[in-house]
Amino acid sequence: MRTFHPPRRVLLGPGPSEVSSRVLLAGARPTIGHLDPAFIGLMDEIKGGLTRLFRAPQHACLPLPGPGTAGMEAAIMNLLEPGQAIVVAVNGVFGRRMGEMAERAGAEVIRVEHAMGEPVDPARVEAALWARGAKALAFVHAETSTGVVSDPGPLCALAREHGALSIVDCVTSLGGIPVDAAGWGADVLYSGTQKCLSAPPGLSPFALGPRAREAVAARKTRARTWLYDFDLLMGYWSGTGGRSYHHTAPINALYSLHEALVALEEEGVDQAFARHRRVHEGFVAGVEALGLRLPVAPAARLPQLNVVEAPLGVDEARARALMLDRFGVEIGGGLGDWAGRVWRVGLMGASATPGHVRLFLEAMASALNAQGHASNVQVALDAADARFGPV
Repeated sequence: MRTFHPPRRVLLGPGPSEVSSRVLLAGARPTIGHLDPAFIGLMDEIKGGLTRLFRAPQHACLPLPGPGTAGMEAAIMNLLEPGQAIVVAVNGVFGRRMGEMAERAGAEVIRVEHAMGEPVDPARVEAALWARGAKALAFVHAETSTGVVSDPGPLCALAREHGALSIVDCVTSLGGIPVDAAGWGADVLYSGTQKCLSAPPGLSPFALGPRAREAVAARKTRARTWLYDFDLLMGYWSGTGGRSYHHTAPINALYSLHEALVALEEEGVDQAFARHRRVHEGFVAGVEALGLRLPVAPAARLPQLNVVEAPLGVDEARARALMLDRFGVEIGGGLGDWAGRVWRVGLMGASATPGHVRLFLEAMASALNAQGHASNVQVALDAADARFGPV
């Protein structure tokens, strides 16, 4: 074996996003013990930063070891017991994954299916909740497979009205668009560090509200997970009179998350949201000037995850390969029903800049022209710059 030196890439896919030098360097600081008093102080600062970012003053907020899927598993395995019912709104690949995970927990899963590219419809969810009393309602705030945003407020309100807990997947939303646990009345939320937070993959920010904590305490059976058993985790993350050993925390990954939260607060969370929106608008203008189409209706589009249709006669995988080889630009292909038909372009966190959009347009125009689909890159750049406004 030899030392691995990764190639330099520009990450414009569905995740991970670009990680800034300051966040990478933070992760390279000296490792200390996971029960060291200095490290416990860092943990408390991370909890505070996540509490502010989730807007969740009454929730227990902490980062779980593992990617966003770890948060999904922790939410479902802690809240559901065998035989209980859960309504899952499915409007993409990750909603479908929530249903599959709930089945593994032994739950009865009532799926509310939507077409790819559509936001979750509260009326259809309400009909499912009326038809069958459910312990929980689960849905994706920002569906990574389609670039669609759903409104959590009405959905969480429906859950409360029907005596159900709400589980909100915020993997691609946290840090890119507002997440408002308190305002929505959401019970459980989870995210990932590798999207709009622009930290390395491997941690899942998680928020557990008062109603959810009561439900966990009232379980008749133990959670079907040990690593993500919330009672055990809380003994380590907020134990009184000294924290109990649960697992060896990913210390250096937590350094990076802490620095990413510091950077976000320095920029200002609202300013970060505005930046994502502005960059998205320039991206849309440039892409449309290339003659490409975005299949999601404008009102339902995520600014940080953009889905673009591949034109007839253009091999989307070949285009992605050319962009990677010639420009070092990584974008994603479609998932589920959209596999082979679309590109997924992430403008998340540190990747959400006008410069990244300009490079994408140059790379995409080259890839399209290579397959005989005439594209004028200068027209696209001018259209994007007009939306970006003065530098």
